[in-house]
Amino acid sequence: MTGGLVKGAAIKGAALLESVRLARPRSSLRLPKGIAAWAESELSEQINRGWRGASSHLDASNASLVACIRGETEAYNRNNVTRTAAYMEMYKAFPELHWALLAHLVSRNGGWNMTDLQGAWLPKLLTHRDRATLFGMLESCNALIFRDAYPQLRLYAESRGAGRSRFALLPAFGVSAFMRPFWERFWIEREPAALTVALIVNEQHVIERRVVQDPAYKDTVLGSAAFKGMRPLQLQQVVVPLGGVGTARLRLGESGAARAVAPDGGESTADSVLAGRVLESFTNVDERIAFGKSLYAMLFAYPKVLGGALAFAETVGHTGSRADYWPERFTAGAGQGDRAKETNGDNERAWYSPRLADAWPDRPLGSVSDGDWLVDLNVLEHFRSLRAPIVFVMTHEHAFGQRKLQAAALALEGIKRQASRPEA
Repeated sequence: MTGGLVKGAAIKGAALLESVRLARPRSSLRLPKGIAAWAESELSEQINRGWRGASSHLDASNASLVACIRGETEAYNRNNVTRTAAYMEMYKAFPELHWALLAHLVSRNGGWNMTDLQGAWLPKLLTHRDRATLFGMLESCNALIFRDAYPQLRLYAESRGAGRSRFALLPAFGVSAFMRPFWERFWIEREPAALTVALIVNEQHVIERRVVQDPAYKDTVLGSAAFKGMRPLQLQQVVVPLGGVGTARLRLGESGAARAVAPDGGESTADSVLAGRVLESFTNVDERIAFGKSLYAMLFAYPKVLGGALAFAETVGHTGSRADYWPERFTAGAGQGDRAKETNGDNERAWYSPRLADAWPDRPLGSVSDGDWLVDLNVLEHFRSLRAPIVFVMTHEHAFGQRKLQAAALALEGIKRQASRPEA
């Protein structure tokens, strides 16, 4: 126990020191003064009228545009890899759309979580049925958010091209009445923080209504022992690989502790690889929103983090395999997890992390229930503040979490092996 406490304290201490290094300098990132009061005024009339985003009238030109965006959204919504790429292309075209980059990075994590279900360790802990069910939930969340958000981003692109707002078409895509005032304000002021927070609030309520509170998921997935068993391992992590912030790579020693090592093998405690946060409770919508805001502030308040995230995103394509960001430890090659990787230096076998295309077939989203999630204005409490986290480096904590997952899988495998042995 003492060794575990010491190791945990060392990990937290290293994370704090590296976070301080990457947090300097700091950019100004804050919500506009009075934004919550403004939004309350804009939305109150809609709430009182009971409007739930009924489709706007479409003339021939508008109908053609809506059909085009719907077709493009459906094509990009094929799987996690195509969605993730679409978000990045939108951010590259319009870098004022901060949410598009945040969505790209979080979507990468969604893909890694999906392929973990077919990787080295979770198949030893969960049945195929449990893993398929968890994949279905992850895929539904990923696809629902894209289906709702991508048309909004495209309407902004169309507005830029036309030189006039096209946001009156938002209801044609089933977008909540909550979003139009924020888009119209953004169109005039180009201030990204309020729009980004609005999109975070909106998308989390989209999945709250259609996944988290859906009995099909609430009872069979979120309430299952398989899902609850993941929380003690702190696997609800979102990590952001940072390229260009140093030359270190991550190595795991036999003790399970993580340390940064320079390419020549020498110690390097100044460099880090991963930034991010840990979500404690997926089932709490307010916590998910606060979590999204914290990730956003981490990215755009700290220039080194933003630069590192972009350096990684622009140079490393997303496949769904954790080998994308950690080739020293993971391999995407089937069967290669059975051999020691020559480059990891500790004679430990590589961990199998498949590409999404090798892990799961595409799964169409299917029909989605209608209706606007906006029923009151309590959600505007999320516009009161926007704070960047103090400790956000996840290099060592992520490695330690992967070690805990490995230990749990091997322990269960050992128990099963022992139980299967015939009695003497």
